[in-house]
Amino acid sequence: MTAAASDADAGIAALPTQEAGQVFRILHVSTGNVCRSPITERLTRLAVTERLGSAGGLVVESAGTWGHVGAPMEAHAAQVLTEFGADTDGFTGRELLDEHVIRADLVLTATRDHRAQVISMGHSAGLRTFTLKEFTRLVRVIDMATLPDATEPGGLVSRARALSRAAAALRGWLAAPSAEADEVQDPYGAPIPYFRSVGEEIHGALDPVITALTGIRADGGR
Repeated sequence: MTAAASDADAGIAALPTQEAGQVFRILHVSTGNVCRSPITERLTRLAVTERLGSAGGLVVESAGTWGHVGAPMEAHAAQVLTEFGADTDGFTGRELLDEHVIRADLVLTATRDHRAQVISMGHSAGLRTFTLKEFTRLVRVIDMATLPDATEPGGLVSRARALSRAAAALRGWLAAPSAEADEVQDPYGAPIPYFRSVGEEIHGALDPVITALTGIRADGGR
């Protein structure tokens, strides 16, 4: 078993009382898994916990198509997360493996190329793989009243499944204005101001997604 596979198994082990059907796994994918996908992973965890008080069966992970296996998060990425108040502890880079895609209920990628690479791995990943910004665009038009209440027992998992299905049904009906509109560019090697701009871009794209997942806006309203 590879180190990356061991890390993925650790995510399951962290939820010993929950059956697989009671867990919804979100996988964020970028290239090296040291910049964009760690930022997206940790900001997702932070936002869900802030709005609901706990993750409630949601497992958020990340990996890279050319993942820097075992590498720490890029220092500027960690700084950006710290400025947002997110946890950076315990992160190590992973290479995207078949088992990550198989177990993921929703895959959100940084770019269209990443999305294509995930889909090319098979495992019926097409309907559950989107770029982050594509998913954001789709969830904005979903009627939130049709989704289960995330605050009920098991509600977050049920709501996440319903949201993912609704977004998949809308794909093709709501086109992006341009290819670039669905992508988050790679800040690797860039100075900290560019990392901050990418962090803000990811944070802004995540906000409607977290609202859709939890049913609660950033200001606490519904």
